[in-house]
Amino acid sequence: MPFNPELCRNESEVESKLIVQYLLPQLGYTPDTWHQEVALGSIRLDFLAFAVQVVPLVLDANSPMSVVMEAKHPKQNLNNHVLRLRHYLTSLNARYGLLTNGKEIRIYEKNKNDIQLVFQCLGKDVETRIEEIKEFIGRVNLKERHLLDNSNFQIFEHGLNLETKRQNSMKIIAVYHNKGGVGKTTTVVNLAAAIRKQGKKVLVIDLDSQANTTFATGLVKFDDEEFDDIKDSNVFHILHSEDFFPVSEIARKSNFCDPGIQVLPAHINLIKQETELNALDYSRLILIEKLEEVKEQYDVVLIDTPPSLNLYAKIALIATDYLIIPSDLKPFANQGLTNVKDFVKAINGFRKQVRKPPIEILGVLASKISTNNKFVQSTLKKRMERIPERYDITMMDTVIYERDDLAKCAEKVLIVGDMEIPDPISVLDFKPGSTSAQEFELLAKEVLQKIGLY
Repeated sequence: MPFNPELCRNESEVESKLIVQYLLPQLGYTPDTWHQEVALGSIRLDFLAFAVQVVPLVLDANSPMSVVMEAKHPKQNLNNHVLRLRHYLTSLNARYGLLTNGKEIRIYEKNKNDIQLVFQCLGKDVETRIEEIKEFIGRVNLKERHLLDNSNFQIFEHGLNLETKRQNSMKIIAVYHNKGGVGKTTTVVNLAAAIRKQGKKVLVIDLDSQANTTFATGLVKFDDEEFDDIKDSNVFHILHSEDFFPVSEIARKSNFCDPGIQVLPAHINLIKQETELNALDYSRLILIEKLEEVKEQYDVVLIDTPPSLNLYAKIALIATDYLIIPSDLKPFANQGLTNVKDFVKAINGFRKQVRKPPIEILGVLASKISTNNKFVQSTLKKRMERIPERYDITMMDTVIYERDDLAKCAEKVLIVGDMEIPDPISVLDFKPGSTSAQEFELLAKEVLQKIGLY
């Protein structure tokens, strides 16, 4: 069946029309030798093809040579995805990777800890150059070479399914946008509650000097600053001390959801303590070290970040594995995505120096979205399509709409004598069957699936 790149209008059609219907059959791969939507721990591949049959999908040191195939939207620049492909090939020790947006086809080969471009052609020329492609990643050629990469997947135990192996590793997710008012804190606390209800052990870290997450999880149980019990035991102490104040000592149990979660609280004094932390050489990396000490205690760590490019935002992104970017999709929030991408790029440069892989962006999360029917049916769809096209960042599937329930559950108070003490609860506990609760349940499942824990 001939391939016409003009028929590929989106990523799904690149997958189906170019890879499934044309390339895989032409390269000699039968349905029992390739797998789609493969989750390998924190890595998610569009396609993984093998030289021989691998059913069920179990990867170990004896696995046959494999080819990673990644499909992108026709409007996306492939240069923006090379680092991700390198991460896939070097992490999995796969030899070849194919990267395509339908209009262009590239093949990369792993060379030690890097990859190099070994083939490139336009989508419209694929039929005339298919034999060249076969030379690199054709199934017969791979099989004939008898090259079994003996170090393949050394980070996994022999014969162990990867998905099972990575189930217990702690995942760190930062929720960040440098534009304020986009629903960041609401996302963090209710997503934490939803993930906790999936049976995962959750730690929330508040790295915003406004301490909104600390308030939202009900840790501010005083009516007068004289009784402030947070100022002497909060996230600042974690970041300031190499030898003292472990996570287990500072974390507090929050009952704003059932079952409860653990929270590292922030304090408004963080804003004036930033200069002090900036003077410490280790302040950017200390959170990584202290989270490593509790990696067996939590499944998921969620970090709420300040809407800025300051030290606390840097600490969060240096420590994280994944990034969620909440956005109301309004013009200023959209324009801010360029700043977010530049910031992430700079952080990834630092991470490389300390041998941490690039941050995996889970996507832009549409949040605080109007429920107006006309807006949802017309404007929202256009705004969501614009994000990957204009900013080359994928949209998450879940949408969080702005509803009264989200505001009411956050504003609940407890009357003790003549004092009014904040007593917020999660929307999943406030109204378990509400639409808002269902949206966060869907978000939790999407996130857990993307990070390999669902």
